[in-house]
Amino acid sequence: MAISSSITSVHITALDAIVNVNSLFTLAVFIGLTWNPHDPENNLNSDPACAPTAAIAENLVAFHVYSFSSFLFSSLIALALKQAIRLTRTSAYTPAVAHVNRSCLRLVMVVSGAGSVSGCLFLMLALVNVVQIKLGTLACGSSHAFAAIVPLFIFVPIALLIYVSVVFYAFTR
Repeated sequence: MAISSSITSVHITALDAIVNVNSLFTLAVFIGLTWNPHDPENNLNSDPACAPTAAIAENLVAFHVYSFSSFLFSSLIALALKQAIRLTRTSAYTPAVAHVNRSCLRLVMVVSGAGSVSGCLFLMLALVNVVQIKLGTLACGSSHAFAAIVPLFIFVPIALLIYVSVVFYAFTR
């Protein structure tokens, strides 16, 4: 099936956006993996009952790794699709048309978008664990921890909803 250049450019722009966002988050996750959140002089959490357990620190590392792998997966899929679109351009004489299987294009865009969304969710869970390590566990009812996490659970899902809407728009074109 031939896809016109204006529609193909929408797909390539969407794929570029996925790769750019994933690159920023991958950098953030990579830096997060190298950071040691255990602070022996932790003076933000003075209640020993609110001290984080080893399981919270283990979850922090695990969620960072899951997030990193999700962003990397999504970026590689998006870059592969972008290259496939560019390689399927018919010739130098008709650069405005690419022969791309529309169903395959949509499926790969959804898979790439799902990788980005899962990476964001894992990153959000990692940040919850960072907050618990620094400000006290949620189980003990630390008001500072809840105050830090509530905006995270409001703003990130709203941003993901906007992101999914834009990817869905590109998916339907």
